[in-house]
Amino acid sequence: MRINKYLANLGVDSRRAIDKLIDEGKILVNGSVALSGMKVDENDEIIINGKNINKKSQNKKVYFMLNKPQKVLSAVKDDRGRKLVTDLIDTDERIFPIGRLDYDTEGLIILTNDGDIYNRVIHPRGEVFKTYYVEIQGSISMTSLNKIKKGIELDGKMTLPAKAKIISSTSNTTTLNVSIKEGRNRQIRRMFESVGHKVTFLKRISIGNLLLDEKLKIGGYRPLKKSEINYLYSL
Repeated sequence: MRINKYLANLGVDSRRAIDKLIDEGKILVNGSVALSGMKVDENDEIIINGKNINKKSQNKKVYFMLNKPQKVLSAVKDDRGRKLVTDLIDTDERIFPIGRLDYDTEGLIILTNDGDIYNRVIHPRGEVFKTYYVEIQGSISMTSLNKIKKGIELDGKMTLPAKAKIISSTSNTTTLNVSIKEGRNRQIRRMFESVGHKVTFLKRISIGNLLLDEKLKIGGYRPLKKSEINYLYSL
C-alpha cells in the first residue's frame, strides 16, 4: 500500500500531512528516507520523527464532533501558543481535525485519528457541501448574491459554484445559509467582501448531511454515532 494511505489508515495523520513529512525527510522506512508514493506493509520498520510506528501498537479509531468556539485554531500545533481544537477534547488518542475552520469562525468540525476519511470529506471534487450560517453588514442585492452563487475570483482563481439562501434582511444586517464545497482560507468572508459586505458572524452548521448537534454548547463535543461514521465513509 502507498505509504501515505498506509499511515493515514493507522491514524498517524492525514495523507496530505504525511506527504509533507515525507517531503521534509522526516520519515524513515527500514533505515532509509521515505520516498513519495513508495509501497510499504506491516513488516516494514517505519520511523517518524524518531518514533517507531508499529501497526500492532496502534489504538482504536475515534471520531468526535466538536462545536468549535471562536479564537481556537483548527490545528494540532501552533508556534504562537494559541488554543487548539485538540485541546478541547479529552482523549488519549492522537487526533487531528478533518479540514479547518477559520480562527474566528465557530461551529461543526470533526476530529479523528482515522486519516482514511480525510479526503472523502474535504476534496472539492466530491459532492460534499459544507453549510454555514452567515451574518453580513447591510442588505445584499440579488445581483451580488448571484455572483456569490456563480463564483468569485479569489487569488486569480474562481471559486466553485455555491448555494446561498437569504434567511432575513434589513437595511443593517442580512442573515443567510451559504454552502460551499471548497475550503480556501477565509473563503466565505472574502467572497462577501468582494461584493461589498463584511461578514460579522460565521458558523458551520453541517458537512453534507451531518448536522451540528444542537445540544452541543460552544466548546462542547461528543463521539460520532455509528450512523454518522458510516455516512462519512459513504462520501
